[in-house]
Amino acid sequence: MSRNTTELTPRLYEYVLDVSLREPPLLAELRAETAAMPMALMQISPEQGQFMALLVEAMGARKALEVGTFTGYSALWVALALPADGRLVCCDINEEYTAVARRYWQRAGIADRIDLRLAPAVGTLDSLIAGGGANSFDFAFIDADKENYDSYYERALRLVRPGGLIVVDNVLWNGDVVDPAKNDANVTAIRALNRKIKDDRRVAASLLPVADGLMIVRRRV
Repeated sequence: MSRNTTELTPRLYEYVLDVSLREPPLLAELRAETAAMPMALMQISPEQGQFMALLVEAMGARKALEVGTFTGYSALWVALALPADGRLVCCDINEEYTAVARRYWQRAGIADRIDLRLAPAVGTLDSLIAGGGANSFDFAFIDADKENYDSYYERALRLVRPGGLIVVDNVLWNGDVVDPAKNDANVTAIRALNRKIKDDRRVAASLLPVADGLMIVRRRV
């Protein structure tokens, strides 16, 4: 037993991956290709992708939502965990990076499960709500521009059904959330959402120190 979270040293992190990661070769290939790109830091970690896939599988999700897709690594984990008739709606604005995503989704044989919408995410989410999508999604993952996190969160709450899950990425922002000298727009937005979720009685929530911090939210009503 331990009163605190065990410090994850590089050696211990490698052990975690060694004894638990079941990353399919195609996902490892996509992760390696992404690592060579200028914005590689936007890539989620493999254990995070596997954890989200586990959540999707455990809850029997059939309909999922992603805000911020990049090269499609997280979407591929989620889509592979969905049933054959499952559906994942992805929101992004970058055609270059999502072209990489499309290529890997096609190779994985799950491109027909993914609806990629290239447009500002707030507009896409509003159109989903207006089109009758409220309360219809089982799972949502938010990993896009931090200044709009609150807007994405509120819309995800409307789109996810009661009992559904929302996973918010980067809620520790490399530790900057506890640095009083850091007050840029990204840090300010993340701090505000973390505090808001703690006091939000519409949900149950837990912040996990996985990767750059994952806020797991379950909609109550």
